[in-house]
Amino acid sequence: QVQLLESGGSSVQNGGSLKLSCAASGEVYGGAYCMGWFRQASGKEREGVVSIDSDGATSYADSVKGRFTVSKDAAKNTLDLQMNSLTPEDTAMYYCAANTEVGGCSFERPREFQWWGQGTQVTVSS
Repeated sequence: QVQLLESGGSSVQNGGSLKLSCAASGEVYGGAYCMGWFRQASGKEREGVVSIDSDGATSYADSVKGRFTVSKDAAKNTLDLQMNSLTPEDTAMYYCAANTEVGGCSFERPREFQWWGQGTQVTVSS
């Protein structure tokens, strides 16, 4: 059973930075798992932000390229998302998700992600 727990969400000013973390059960780092960050703003559909496969290959949504960076901390078993130059458009609930890599690894296919965290709220004020 894969368990995911996000943390790090907060309220920041326009242009600020935040780092989100997703604590994952150990099996996620020991096997061929795809992980990703997704977000859902109030009244909007969930959208993919970034995905990272077991080899560390990453793929980012155009809206966050150059501002967000995903990384794995093997020592802590966490998936981190460093978010810089935040704007009010980044305000959303952010979710960490995982899936096996059968069929590939892409944030563009959220329905393929089998395990999800509870989410952490990010609010960016202007």
